[in-house]
Amino acid sequence: MKLLLVEDNRELSSWLSRLLNLSGYAVEQAFTGEEATLLLLTQSYDAILLDLTLPGLKGQTILKNLRNKNNEVPVLIISAQDSLQDIVEHLNLGADDYLAKPFDIHELEARLRSLLRRSSGKTNPITSCGALSYNSNSKIFSSRGVDLNLTPREHAVLEALIRQMGKTVSKRHLADSLCTLNDSVSPKALEIYILRLRKKIENSDAQIITLRGLGYMLTYVATS
Repeated sequence: MKLLLVEDNRELSSWLSRLLNLSGYAVEQAFTGEEATLLLLTQSYDAILLDLTLPGLKGQTILKNLRNKNNEVPVLIISAQDSLQDIVEHLNLGADDYLAKPFDIHELEARLRSLLRRSSGKTNPITSCGALSYNSNSKIFSSRGVDLNLTPREHAVLEALIRQMGKTVSKRHLADSLCTLNDSVSPKALEIYILRLRKKIENSDAQIITLRGLGYMLTYVATS
C-alpha cells in the first residue's frame, strides 16, 4: 500500500514515515502543498495523510482541488486544528476522516486501516480467497489456519492482489505498491516475488494467475 504523507514538520514526518514503513506501507513525503500537488500529478496513492497548516498552499486547498478533479483517493486529515467546526468543515469538503494532533500511532493505523477497507468496499477486516485469508488489522496472511512467513515485499504484493481478488492487477500497480520515487522494483524482481508467493500459498486453493501483457490475478480454484 502506497501512502502520501503531507506534513511540514520534518521531525514528525520522519517519525511517522518510519513507523508506517515498519507496518508495511510505502510512504512518500511532501513538506509543502506545492510538493504534494506535483506528486499528485504523476503518482497514484492508496491514501493521503494530510496536514492543514502547510507553508504556501494549504491542506484545505489540496483537498478541494482533489475533489474538484473527482479524485476519490481516501484522505485522512491530521491536524492540530481540533475544534468541532474544523472537523465538520473538512469532512464536508470531502475528507474521509479527521485525527487531531497529538495522536497515538496505533489510533492512526487503526483509522487508516478502516479508511482503506471502506474505500475498497469492505467492512470486514478478514478477506478470504479459498483457504487463504488476510487479516488487515493484524496484517497477517494465513493458509488453512497456518500463518504465512512473508518478506515485506512479498506481503505487499499479496496484499495488493487479495484487495483486488478476482481482478487483473497490472505489473505497474504492483511495482508502485512496493516502492516510492526514491526506490524501484525491476520486472525481474517482481516475477521472483510472484514465484515465491506461489510456492508459499500452494497448499491453499488460491492461485496467482499470469495474464500475459496485462498483469496478475489472485483467484480461487475449486478442487474436485
